[in-house]
Amino acid sequence: MKWINAVIKPFTLDDVREALAEVGIQGMTVTEVKGFGRQHGHTELYRGAEYVVDFLPKLKLEVAVTDEQLERAIEAISHAARTGKVGDGKIFVLDLEQAIRIRTQEVDDDAL
Repeated sequence: MKWINAVIKPFTLDDVREALAEVGIQGMTVTEVKGFGRQHGHTELYRGAEYVVDFLPKLKLEVAVTDEQLERAIEAISHAARTGKVGDGKIFVLDLEQAIRIRTQEVDDDAL
């Protein structure tokens, strides 16, 4: 099993969710986060005053998948979240040692 952490632009969430559903991924956790990567934020103009936006609003997706679902999930996220512009995000994949569904006590792949 794998644990996918993806950081994406907020307006791409619906497309990513639909793309994951199409490849059979049923659940995810979404958290509003702020951060920056290589772009180091940007400057904006507000009422004539320029100010620096250091941390940009992003969404963090957390998805647990089976080893068989991994490549399809990565492809779905990367295609749906890609705008071709700086700040599209990143995908991180970690090993997931164990998963347990609390209600039924199913474990590992059955719990996903």
